Amino acid sequence: MISRLQIALCWCATLCWVEPSAAQDDVLQEVIVTARGRSEQLQDVPISDSALTQKQIEAAHIREVGDFINLTPNVSIVQAQNAGYSALTIRGITQVRNSESPVAVVVDGVEQVNSYQLTQQLFDLERIEVLRGPQGALYGRNAEGGAILITTRQPTNELEGHVDAGGGSGKEFNTQAVVSGPIVKDQLLFRLGTNYVDRSGHFDNVFLDRHQDPFRDVSVQGLLKWLPNDKLSADLRGSFSRTNGGSLNYHFQGAGLLPNGLIDPANPVNFSIPGNANLVRDTFISRDIGTDRRTIGEVSLKVAYDLDFATVSSVSAWNHVEEFYGGDGYPYGNTTTLRLIPGSDAFDVDASATQYLDVTARSQEVRLTSRNDQPLRWMIGGYYLYTDRYISTTTGFNNGLGILQVETIPAGPDSINPTLSFLGDNNHNTATAGFANVDYDVLPQLQLSAAYRYDRDRRTQFVSAYNTSGSPGAVNRATFSQGQPKFTAMYKASSDLNLYGSWGIGFRSGEFNQNGTAQAAAAVGVNGVSDRVPQEKATTAEVGFKGSWLSNRLSVSGDVYQTDVDNQQYFVFVGAIAAQVLVPIDKVRLRGGELEAQALIAPGLDVFGGLGVTQSRINRYAVDATAVGNWAPYVPRMTFNAGAQYRTVPIADTFRLVTRLDYRLLGKQYWDTENSTARDPVNLVGLTLGFEDAKGTWNASVRVDNLLDKKYNAEYVAGGYVEPALPRVIRGTVRVSF
Repeated sequence: MISRLQIALCWCATLCWVEPSAAQDDVLQEVIVTARGRSEQLQDVPISDSALTQKQIEAAHIREVGDFINLTPNVSIVQAQNAGYSALTIRGITQVRNSESPVAVVVDGVEQVNSYQLTQQLFDLERIEVLRGPQGALYGRNAEGGAILITTRQPTNELEGHVDAGGGSGKEFNTQAVVSGPIVKDQLLFRLGTNYVDRSGHFDNVFLDRHQDPFRDVSVQGLLKWLPNDKLSADLRGSFSRTNGGSLNYHFQGAGLLPNGLIDPANPVNFSIPGNANLVRDTFISRDIGTDRRTIGEVSLKVAYDLDFATVSSVSAWNHVEEFYGGDGYPYGNTTTLRLIPGSDAFDVDASATQYLDVTARSQEVRLTSRNDQPLRWMIGGYYLYTDRYISTTTGFNNGLGILQVETIPAGPDSINPTLSFLGDNNHNTATAGFANVDYDVLPQLQLSAAYRYDRDRRTQFVSAYNTSGSPGAVNRATFSQGQPKFTAMYKASSDLNLYGSWGIGFRSGEFNQNGTAQAAAAVGVNGVSDRVPQEKATTAEVGFKGSWLSNRLSVSGDVYQTDVDNQQYFVFVGAIAAQVLVPIDKVRLRGGELEAQALIAPGLDVFGGLGVTQSRINRYAVDATAVGNWAPYVPRMTFNAGAQYRTVPIADTFRLVTRLDYRLLGKQYWDTENSTARDPVNLVGLTLGFEDAKGTWNASVRVDNLLDKKYNAEYVAGGYVEPALPRVIRGTVRVSF
């Protein structure tokens, strides 16, 4: 496996070798990060932090969250089911359906409060940071696994911009335009960008003779920066995106199929067939193409004022996420015979399934941050968040006439898609927090840091009167709270090497399952489900190093850690009632480490790589004691990425040739607590070939992801529900800058 990679890297470098000139960079680019709420060199931050600069983002063709996750050790992501869903796993702490993220996601200093925002299209970026380990002391609840910090490009004092156009596999067309400049020179600056993607899809529905997974997204983002004097600055940021596409692109492995691929009406479902995480089917026979409609809107205002001894800042934000998805229910096939589960109103074949989500959130943060140029540095602040969240989940009678968008009221028996089961609830959540941290240079070589944050999350669930199970009209209340301390020591062993150690606690707030899921799950034999999900706590100890050698031509960082998790949230899907429920795994221990390196082999030639290892063990699980000793679900044992990029000197003083090779390994992983089936390791290769104008006014490139067309499942859900991962995808892009 590695030997093939080495051969490919040598081929890549040889293909593009042109005698380099002294004019090209001969050291690695210095990386400035904001992991601790202030600007610092990456080398001096005692956190396991993977950072990508603007040049690296553009070179790697990062368009979606999965693109930079593939360059980050010990982090993986599953994107399946619908546009907003993503199962992010970081150091073994996992996000699952209907749960909140295990990381804080912060865009331009504004925290995203809904995980359905994470999977937006990414463009016009300046920097991406992925922090591993508990970051709750600074970023609050749900940052128990880490934080993702995304910084977009800032407005400029001179008029500039770019226009992209491209296309690719699945009949894709994409375009992008960005413009930036002054409204009032030196005082009022703007930046405005838009991005559009449209494709028919990558998978075929052989029954309907259509693509199964169409996708269309339009996104707009703008930033207005006001600089009235040297002390005051204000940033007004707004963004909007609308996504339309397919959903529920699953196969049920227990479906009985006829020779023509359709479901056998005489024996539609066989639950005795064992699931297989490596069994891949990339064509579909469902009688409906899933529908997904998502809109995201956000407005934020960030104001900072320099008080000389410190800077006071305020961040106010409003955002709204609305998404509906629905389509053919399990077993995701086609038959004209509909059969009810005896004694119930639920289908066991060819039903419809839908979910509707509507979330509005308002947040406010105020912080006071000391100056950087002093041995004692500190920060103190407070945070407030109010969230209004409505969610409904349904199954319906799929008679082939279409899928209705069910939101707050079930569809009646005379409709084209009568609702069979309905679970809906409105949630009013109020979160408050206070935080403080101190960094002190005890000696020129020794820095000690202490941070503490206390979060309190009060949740109220109003159950819909239309619920078909549980307690219609009930009101449920719960409060979750946790102190999150973190202590860090960093020692400068030499001018090239920093050593650090840390200990901290993070937590993910508890929540409610949809009222009635516990009762419905028990009715079909799934026990241990509760309507209330307890909060999750993770305690992590870590030691690591960061070094830079060979006159800053080689950088290496590494760490080892141990995390003990209480009540790790796990997802259970009950297909017969289309129920998506959370249950806690009482005790999980995670041990592992990361190693990252980047080297400048010659001017223009970079090699890079990262290794992440996580050993997970279930130590207590009340729902199923036989699972003790098993691997935790959704946790790859290992991730590995490596690559090389070469940019030639100008050829004929006109253009440069750019080539890049990427390799990604996702190690073996189980998807359920029973460890019933594991997905084998997945090896993926990406290749980029391009040209760019020597003056930087234009570039053109072709990017191939999954070059070897590896077929594997993006997700396996316990019980035999699988969604295939994308095949080979080719995209070409041309950019003109001004």
